[in-house]
Amino acid sequence: MGRAFEFRKERKMKRWGHMARIFTKLGKEITMAVKQGGSDVVGNPRLRALIAEARNESMPKENVERAIKRATEKNAGDYKEVMFEGYGPNGIAFLVETATDNNMRTVANVRSYFAKCGGSLGTSGSVSFMFDHKCVFRIKDNAESPINIEELELELIDLGIDEVFSEEVENENGDISNEIVLYGSFEAYGDVQKYIEDNQLELISGKFDWLPNVDLKEVTDEQRVQLDKLTNLLEEDEDVTNVYNNML
Repeated sequence: MGRAFEFRKERKMKRWGHMARIFTKLGKEITMAVKQGGSDVVGNPRLRALIAEARNESMPKENVERAIKRATEKNAGDYKEVMFEGYGPNGIAFLVETATDNNMRTVANVRSYFAKCGGSLGTSGSVSFMFDHKCVFRIKDNAESPINIEELELELIDLGIDEVFSEEVENENGDISNEIVLYGSFEAYGDVQKYIEDNQLELISGKFDWLPNVDLKEVTDEQRVQLDKLTNLLEEDEDVTNVYNNML
C-alpha cells in the first residue's frame, strides 16, 4: 500500500457534511459534464460515472434529471471549474476546487477563509506542483466472491492504474462493506472506466483527486484545530467541491 492509501487513510474526509451538500455538488458536476460531453449517457463516460455516484448517494432521480436539464437552459448559471491554491497556518499547502457561476464572489470568499485562519491565498502554481492529478475509481467488492486485488492490479497496470487496495466503509446504518479503490494517471480515466463497465464491475464513483507527491507534514493537536477550522470553512462554502492538503 502506497502514498494513495496513506493519504486517504490520514486526511480528514469531512466533505459535504449532509445530504443537501452532496446533492448540490453532484448536481453542479452533472450539469458541467453535460455541457462538456452532451446529455447522451452512452457517449459521455463522465456523466455515467456521476450518475452511478448519485445513485450510490441515494440522490433522487428528479434531482439528476434537473441537473441534466439545467445544462441546456439559456438562463441557467454557467458554472466554471476554478482551482485556488494557498497556504494554511503552519505552512500546510491547500488546493481548493470550486464550481462557480460568479468567480468574483468565490475568490472573495476563499480569500477571506484563508485570512481568518492565518493563511494566505496564493497564485496559480504556488502549490499545485506538490500534488499529482490522479483518477480514482471505487467499485463494490462481492462478499460472497471477493475480487482478487492482485489479479485486478495486474490487469489494470497497462491501462495506467498504479495502485489498488481494499477499504472498509461504514454506511449510515453502521454496516461495514468492502470497496476496491483504484488510483491511476489522470489520462487513464476513460480506459479504466471502460474496463470496469466491460467486466460488469459495480461502479460506485469515478472522479479525480489531487494526491500529494511530497511527504505529508505532521502537525500538533493545537495546529490541527486551526487547520480543521480552515478546511471546514472552505467545505461549507456552496461553491467549493473539494479541498486537498498535505497534512498528515
